[in-house]
Amino acid sequence: MLRYIVRRLLVAIPTLLAISLIVFAILDMAPGDPTSQLPLTIPPEVRENIRQSLGFNDPFFVRWWNWVELMAINEPVHLFEQFTDTCFGDCESRSRIISWQSRSPAMDTIYQRLPQTMWVLGLGLLFGVMIAVPIGTIQAYRQYSWFDNVGTFITMLGYSVPVFVIGPIFIWLFSVKLGWLPTFYKTTHDVEITSWSSIWFQIKQLLMPVGVLTLFNAATFGRFARAAVLENLNEGYVRTARSKGLSERIVMTRHVVRNSLIPVITLLALSIPGIFGGAIITENIFRINGLGQLLLLSIGQNDLPMVQSLVFMFAVLTVFFNIIADVLYGFLDPRIRYD
Repeated sequence: MLRYIVRRLLVAIPTLLAISLIVFAILDMAPGDPTSQLPLTIPPEVRENIRQSLGFNDPFFVRWWNWVELMAINEPVHLFEQFTDTCFGDCESRSRIISWQSRSPAMDTIYQRLPQTMWVLGLGLLFGVMIAVPIGTIQAYRQYSWFDNVGTFITMLGYSVPVFVIGPIFIWLFSVKLGWLPTFYKTTHDVEITSWSSIWFQIKQLLMPVGVLTLFNAATFGRFARAAVLENLNEGYVRTARSKGLSERIVMTRHVVRNSLIPVITLLALSIPGIFGGAIITENIFRINGLGQLLLLSIGQNDLPMVQSLVFMFAVLTVFFNIIADVLYGFLDPRIRYD
């Protein structure tokens, strides 16, 4: 298993290099300039000196390699130094990726906003899978029953209605009409573990954005879980297990559901970019100061270093989750070997 993980990590390095080249090339072709936000009174020669100091006039592959070096070496080293309160070499003069808009390190802004996104995205994904797998299993086991028909209707509704439609409906119903939940997410709220009122306010403002993502994820994975369980119910090993006298609960949990989770995990790993896309829309609907809002704001402000950093980070997460999915296959299906 360890050799397989190391081998996959080594394969991930050229994959991420290719992704970084594609991301950098596409965004580099977009119209943009580090001096576009400066006042018009600044002389042209000063603008040119700024472009030269930022390496904007260097050849494409030179700029790309410098960016890869900053993203793959300098930024991880800086993050490690922050966590361990240590310093390697000259910490103050180490080059970093600088946002054109804020004139500060782009990754520092990303680290500040990451917890907000992970709260909403992580809970929405967790609750969605926790709801989808048991409901999809029951639907498949009781195929064409009233439970299956109602579940199919709800999942098709949740899958077909876009997030940007469900979000405003939730705000209108639970905030405007009923007044149960806050209209928008208060990012500045500092959760105090010892204060129940502070915890309850955090729960209330998380309910709507997490609920929107949970509904979408549950609908997506629920349909897939139902199809996977239906396929496994007709396999020969299920008939063999029943003929041996095993109880229906053991047949379903140890054999059918376990094998059905393999395609669900595959879909989960491949859906990470789409899940982040849903989080981007949800964050802007509920005014969550997370990575999704930061990405759209950076695109609108033509802040290419920030956009490049965010898109590449999403790509790294996608590759990372695919490796995790491959490792989980071996735990779910003993027939899978990594030799």
